[in-house]
Amino acid sequence: MSDSNDQIQRQRTNAGLVRSLGLFSTVMFVVGSVIGSGVFAKPGLMASQVGSPLWLLTVWVVAGVVTLIGALVNSEIAAMIPEAGGQYVFFDRMYGSFPAYLYGWAAFAVLKTGALASLAFIFAQAASQFVTLPEFAPNIAAWSMHLPFIGDITPLANIGGKGLAASLILVLTAVNYLGVKFGSLVQNIFTIAKITALLLLISVAFFSPGVGQASNLTSPSATIHLQGLALIAALAAAVQGAFWAYDGWNDVTYLAGEIKEPQRNLPRGLIAGMLIVMTLYILCNLAYLYVLPIDKMATSKLVAVDVVEKCFQGGGKWIALAVMISTFGAANSNVFAPARVFLSMARHNVFPHFLGSVHPKFHTPTAALWVQGIWSILLVFSGTFDTITDTLVFVNWIFYAAAAYGVFVLRRKEPLTPRPYKVPGYPVLPWLLILFALTFLVLTIYNDTSHYYAAKAAGKSAIINSAFGAFLVLIGTPIYFLCKARSSKPSTVTVQPG
Repeated sequence: MSDSNDQIQRQRTNAGLVRSLGLFSTVMFVVGSVIGSGVFAKPGLMASQVGSPLWLLTVWVVAGVVTLIGALVNSEIAAMIPEAGGQYVFFDRMYGSFPAYLYGWAAFAVLKTGALASLAFIFAQAASQFVTLPEFAPNIAAWSMHLPFIGDITPLANIGGKGLAASLILVLTAVNYLGVKFGSLVQNIFTIAKITALLLLISVAFFSPGVGQASNLTSPSATIHLQGLALIAALAAAVQGAFWAYDGWNDVTYLAGEIKEPQRNLPRGLIAGMLIVMTLYILCNLAYLYVLPIDKMATSKLVAVDVVEKCFQGGGKWIALAVMISTFGAANSNVFAPARVFLSMARHNVFPHFLGSVHPKFHTPTAALWVQGIWSILLVFSGTFDTITDTLVFVNWIFYAAAAYGVFVLRRKEPLTPRPYKVPGYPVLPWLLILFALTFLVLTIYNDTSHYYAAKAAGKSAIINSAFGAFLVLIGTPIYFLCKARSSKPSTVTVQPG
């Protein structure tokens, strides 16, 4: 009876969706989801935190290896439960309805919509290199409103950039509304374009005559010398930056209901995609260090621009175009995939039922796409980008740790369920991921708290970003119980044939 109920639930979750994505599209989606703006912007801040090219490269390698372990671990669950909604459905099977809802709500409140808002805004900032964006008069732009525990937000500041970012979100929502194949085609094109741009950047850095020096790869900072706890805290902060650049690797699991042969293609796509990303990131940072000494890199706001400008005049606009291409593709994936989570939640009766609808002709989660787009636009105009992005990595790693432990839970709860793919090195790899995640979370809380009290001592306003992230996750709790109270029996989702 239980197996029969599970089969009915899977049919309801995937109802109306069409399996049209092959292995190539799966790999391209993983790469396109991960590579956004982080590899262009984060290395400068990370260099200022660690003060050593060897430590900087180590951070990128460690973050890449840990993320790859996460992909290996997650692949067992993804192959076992190839349903639309990905992580949300996984948590429902592992821990039950409420923990799964907390993940889905976090994805809606900040994880995915916040990432989409940030990527769209970065796209607009890069576009400002080519066009002049309008602005309100200073007295109008300075208008602000105070939100308790968050701080002051200025929705009218940088109105041109925010308007362009909102327009991008609307365009991408419309693109993905028109069909999975259309959205996938856009994703593939822009992923290939961003890989090409990164390879060109790497080639320019290494092969421009008289620009780089191999000694830069080993020469430490003349001013930054860290030891003991200070070094550990700095490495944790730098790893957080690298994790932001690697983030989005598991978004492909949301599309499990639309991938051909998901038991085979999901694990292959995840692993192959992450190997490509890791290789590109390490090569990019080697190229940066080859051109810029670590101290010069540490003062750079956008390392890629400084590197290419040193190689040839006018390189800044070339990089701005590369950032636009990269963030466009990453923003598309943040529209394309997460809506499937909200659709799945609605069909599990923990989100408003209308979000569970699928367009009869285009076979896309229509309502979920547009609600996701509207909330992302509100986040754009909130202007709280730094706060939102600082919480993303912390909250994500809570759920990454829970997902890794879920491998043990499912092997105990469902020992007879077929597992087309099993994580290698079990149980060592899942435990390594869990222990790393817990260590990282503790160090992040330590860094957040230290920065908070330092800011307060200097008379500046501040919040503890990790606490803010936990607050955002828990604040959606009433919606869960309201939806549960209204749904005493399973909903019926009907899809008319196209």
